[in-house]
Amino acid sequence: MIRSGMFLLCLVLLAGGCRDAGTPSEVELKTNELAQRYAKLVLAMEHHDPGYVDAYYGPAEWRTEVEESPWLLEDALQEADSLLLLLSRITPDKDELSQLRHTYLNGQIQAVRFRAELLSGKSASFDQESQGLYGATAPRHSAAYYDSVLEELDNLLPGSGTIPDRYRAYQTQFEIPPERLPEVLDSVVADSRNRTGKYLRLPAGETFELEFVTDKPWSGYNWYKGNSISLIQINTDQPSRIDRVLDLACHEGYPGHHVYHSLFESELYSKRGWVEYCVYPLYSPQSLIAEGTANAGIDLVFPSDARSKYEQEVLYPLAGLDPSLAADYLRVQEIRRKLRYARVDAARALLDGAMSEDETIAWLMKYSLYTDSRARQSVAFFRTYRSYIINYSLGQDLVEAWLDRQSGDSPARRWNAFEKLLTSPYTPGGL
Repeated sequence: MIRSGMFLLCLVLLAGGCRDAGTPSEVELKTNELAQRYAKLVLAMEHHDPGYVDAYYGPAEWRTEVEESPWLLEDALQEADSLLLLLSRITPDKDELSQLRHTYLNGQIQAVRFRAELLSGKSASFDQESQGLYGATAPRHSAAYYDSVLEELDNLLPGSGTIPDRYRAYQTQFEIPPERLPEVLDSVVADSRNRTGKYLRLPAGETFELEFVTDKPWSGYNWYKGNSISLIQINTDQPSRIDRVLDLACHEGYPGHHVYHSLFESELYSKRGWVEYCVYPLYSPQSLIAEGTANAGIDLVFPSDARSKYEQEVLYPLAGLDPSLAADYLRVQEIRRKLRYARVDAARALLDGAMSEDETIAWLMKYSLYTDSRARQSVAFFRTYRSYIINYSLGQDLVEAWLDRQSGDSPARRWNAFEKLLTSPYTPGGL
């Protein structure tokens, strides 16, 4: 049922906290009303798609309402169509945030609708799925391209044999002994938080709990709980290398997912009362921005020179590794980064039926330089999350290109632009 504007305004203020702006315009009232229905639509999808709601910190009664009266997928499709029609009749205010919000809601609702169609049996290729859910399609790269990158590694890797085999043997020197992993992670988290805090206004009381887990298709996950609190899980199925630990700590923590969710909650939900930001549907354009900023944030908080110095002086000694190896290893990793779309091409081929599972594992071992077990973990990820894989590489590329255009060569302006991404409803198309 659609509530009157004044009643809804009171509900939004109670649910989302006190606004720091003046009286909402008529357009904002209408959008707030629509946003409440969108939030309930997302919550209703969880019944058909466990894990669809990645984070929720809105009113408990909304979740209870949809759990006690589950929706059919047909209901979700009808509600999505209704919301899209209503949104098309709302002309946003002329300020940038209102226009971004309008575009954001349209993309999110379209993605809910597409997900409901997939769950109802709709067939879609990998690229059609990624476009429908994330508003983007990843580029394709040929085996010849990846072979040329492997050749770049040839002179940097010791030993004989194939380049992938030599890389895997070389990499074992940088594995952190399990008993040292907590101390190394604690150091990276503390330092990345301090570096992030110099540029971003972190919410008061923000914190997270760190937990080690096994038997997961991912290497790390941030479970955002609301009130600037996260649970960050690190999967220890695979050996923890020095470079991957730094990446994970920044990606899941500072200035990555933990900061992203904390700022979205505090700036858009709590202060503005925009209730669409109390819920995060995993399979939506929001994920491309979330993963893109989390990956781009690694280089932002630890630029190449600073990273090399920090690893040599702090992390390698903590891990009991030889610091003299750090510079060469960083050069190898910078070249290996050119292979980051190999996982996307593998997932596309597997899910579109162009490669078998065994062929996909062989591809990942050759072009992602994975061990057999790591390749199998990736295949499990593809099976579970499907085209979500594009959000890491393509998301990072889009975010970094946008930051380049906004900031030029100025680190301070780059951080300012990054903060804008974490506090504004940007979409993949907007980047």
